Amino acid sequence: MGDIDPQLFLLRRQYLQLFEPDFLAWPPSKFLKDYDVQKWLHRNLFDPTRNSRLPPERYQMRVLKQLVGKIENAIEDPYEDEISNEIMTCLTSFMSKGVPSEFDAMLEKAYVTFTCIPEAAGTDDGHENASEPMITILERRHLISGSRTTGFRTWEGSLHLASYLLTKDGSRLIRGKNVFELGAGTGFLSILMAKHLQAKHVTTTDGDERVIGSLRENLQLNDLEDRQQVRTETLRWGHDLSGTWVEDDCAAHPYDVVIGADITYDKIAITALVATLQSLFDMRPKLTVIIAGVVRNAETFQTFRDECARHHFSVEDINFEPKPIRQQKALFYAAAVPMKILCITRPC
Repeated sequence: MGDIDPQLFLLRRQYLQLFEPDFLAWPPSKFLKDYDVQKWLHRNLFDPTRNSRLPPERYQMRVLKQLVGKIENAIEDPYEDEISNEIMTCLTSFMSKGVPSEFDAMLEKAYVTFTCIPEAAGTDDGHENASEPMITILERRHLISGSRTTGFRTWEGSLHLASYLLTKDGSRLIRGKNVFELGAGTGFLSILMAKHLQAKHVTTTDGDERVIGSLRENLQLNDLEDRQQVRTETLRWGHDLSGTWVEDDCAAHPYDVVIGADITYDKIAITALVATLQSLFDMRPKLTVIIAGVVRNAETFQTFRDECARHHFSVEDINFEPKPIRQQKALFYAAAVPMKILCITRPC
């Protein structure tokens, strides 16, 4: 097919990230009726022989139905244009064998693939065989564990921080550095730093052992099970870290940067979180701490700032605004709610 229209790559990125089908950025319908375009779409979006980590079948069928409808509406002469056999066969197969109910689909694990393109690289390489930097996460998007953790899916704050880390200024914070992540959840940010941002070493932690199990699975999915580059451990906030595995790990890989995303939403946990930051600063006084989050509750977010001030930390806002969703070209997330990225240090 030669050069590919950038809109097809945009559609594929949204699709693999399980973007809501009703809001997918479809190319013009007259473009979709092109037979070669249809073959490309089947090959890259629906063919399990080419990609074993496709979205759930229920999601695929929703998108397929929209695609077929758009092609049908664009066809003016049925003798001249038609829907490809591959697409019709795929849709017929889903409809004949059935797909999980909406309730059952909510309980399933789902592959979610994020495209992580550095800001300087651009997003319009239209070559047929162009490869894009990706991270695949196995998520349980609707599961909240008994400890109230929400670590089984990748949230907007993590995607916003990832977008910043993919900029020139953000990538400087990570390249060649030893990084410690708090509340890692799915492991998306740790995987990004180890796989695409050239971190020297990443220690990734979460307070929920079930989440840690899923995180390790995601490391394997992204070929990062080697403990020499990424270490994964359970860490509960609020306890003195001296004499623990953290102190030993910091001696082996002296931490340069601590990051955390979507970890300031619970007012009850903030005191313990800041106490943990205090322990990390005690081990590494020149640490840079980067905390990102969606400001769903301004009072709770202010509580975190106030607790940092009580410990005499310096807190500065990093000026990085999310793009409106229609202007996003790779990582896709809602930008209607305020988002913040904070840089925290401890003055000498």
